[in-house]
Amino acid sequence: MGIEFDKDRPIYVQLVERICGELVSGVRQPGDKLPSVREFALEVGVNTNTVQNVYKQLEQMQLTETKRGQGTFITPDILKIRSMREDLKRQLVDRFLNNVETMGFTQEEVLQTLKERGGI
Repeated sequence: MGIEFDKDRPIYVQLVERICGELVSGVRQPGDKLPSVREFALEVGVNTNTVQNVYKQLEQMQLTETKRGQGTFITPDILKIRSMREDLKRQLVDRFLNNVETMGFTQEEVLQTLKERGGI
């Protein structure tokens, strides 16, 4: 099966972002069990070592916790998830602003387009 990855960025980073995005969008909920390393590797079409790295990164971010013999679970800590959500939002906005500034668009042009699209 698998998914398509951006060749210019490490796969494990893209998978961490994917899981964070699923958490922010409500696809995954606090306390949800993640698939086993092997299951997730098969699902997304990557090596199990990559998924182990993803799960390790998520645990270091305190977004998951591993329970011996039971598996890996999304943290039930709502405050931690809200904090991650805010951080992700800021990162996306910063990336967007850097891109439009690099292209030479003015703040007024960007605001006008956002207003036209109903984004403001």
